[in-house]
Amino acid sequence: MRTLVRGGMVVSVDPEVGDLPRGDVLIEDGRIAAVGATVDAAGAEVVDATGKIVMPGFVDTHRHTWQTAFRGIGADWTFDQYRVAVHGTLKPHYRPEDVYLGNLLGRIEALSSGVTTMLDWFHCSDRPENADAAIQALREAPGRSVFCYGAIGPDITPEITRVRAQLSDDGMALGLRGPQLSTMDDTAADVALARELGLRVSVHVHGATGWPSGRRPVAGMRDRGLLDDRTTFVHANGLSDDQVAMLADAGCSVSISPDVELKMGLGWPETGRMLAAGIHPSLSIDDCPSVGGDMFSTMRTAFSVQRGLVTGGGLTARDVLGFATVEGARACGLDARTGSITVGKDADLVLLDAEDPSIFPVGNPVGSIVAAGHPGLVDSVFVAGKAVKRGGRLLGVDLPALRARLLESRERIAAAAGIPIGGSWVPEAR
Repeated sequence: MRTLVRGGMVVSVDPEVGDLPRGDVLIEDGRIAAVGATVDAAGAEVVDATGKIVMPGFVDTHRHTWQTAFRGIGADWTFDQYRVAVHGTLKPHYRPEDVYLGNLLGRIEALSSGVTTMLDWFHCSDRPENADAAIQALREAPGRSVFCYGAIGPDITPEITRVRAQLSDDGMALGLRGPQLSTMDDTAADVALARELGLRVSVHVHGATGWPSGRRPVAGMRDRGLLDDRTTFVHANGLSDDQVAMLADAGCSVSISPDVELKMGLGWPETGRMLAAGIHPSLSIDDCPSVGGDMFSTMRTAFSVQRGLVTGGGLTARDVLGFATVEGARACGLDARTGSITVGKDADLVLLDAEDPSIFPVGNPVGSIVAAGHPGLVDSVFVAGKAVKRGGRLLGVDLPALRARLLESRERIAAAAGIPIGGSWVPEAR
């Protein structure tokens, strides 16, 4: 099957392809076959991209998707309040059906706003049935997903091995139990298991916490030989300079969630410090009870904060767009398949309405995407060449039915937990 995306403003995020004020993208069998000012593709289905920006799909490298039903409830919470509320109060009442609906609606929401690849950092894992429900939802959602299993318990090996047998090599990662919420011995065991099973790993760290393993989690992992280029550190706020250098030396990636980090008190997003060390970070949403779920606002926060911290700027819109696309793909081990409009890669494409009054006229497409983009601009989304959104509408998704089921799920959990959902609940941090 051949599809020609014709006449759009192409932002490739590939330095060799560059940007095309007017260009064509040819899709054959789900992959990008050609990119150019004019591509001859007789007989191909034509998608008219006139008045559209054509860009690669976003890659979100860290989202706790199961929490979707409680969107917005934690807008005023600190990190400690979030932990008490979501993990201590709500999570014990989640059933597999609740996990399924949260993951399905959350993944669809991300897809609708242009996130074609997403790492689902799953830690509602107190029973195997919850993991199975999360995976089923990701399979049904029409996007590329990586299931990052944050399993809990004294011995996670049987469960991780069971789930690993169900998923492809690039469809699963392991979320480490530590090092700040468990021992370094547990962390070493988790990394050994991941390496045995061929899995990448993702781990939450912030250097400014008072958690049991202290303020040098990266150094502890380095000393045990646990750092390599298959490891993504989420947040990494407040790490000492020498620990940042350890990440860079080992080839680790870093996922920055700027909105959550700022509002929950984790510290300034470490975009600039990572770049100075030679680490090109990726971007992630984190949790939708606290922040919005689109990459446009995430990019804008990361961009504005870093430029505000450094006199004279330094960070560019093109840098930030790279964080949200190709660097995210690299962090997931998928940069050979997605993250840029490059011949041979999967055709993961997003078409933005460049004639919308909120960004028209577009003179600098990259600047418009980062400084003024929003989910309402997302006209079309293609994943591996398959259209999953066209003309601003998702295809093959019964949203009214799913919305009704998610509301029922939310009401049941809230009633079981004995909490209001209208914004008046203020969890008591411990």
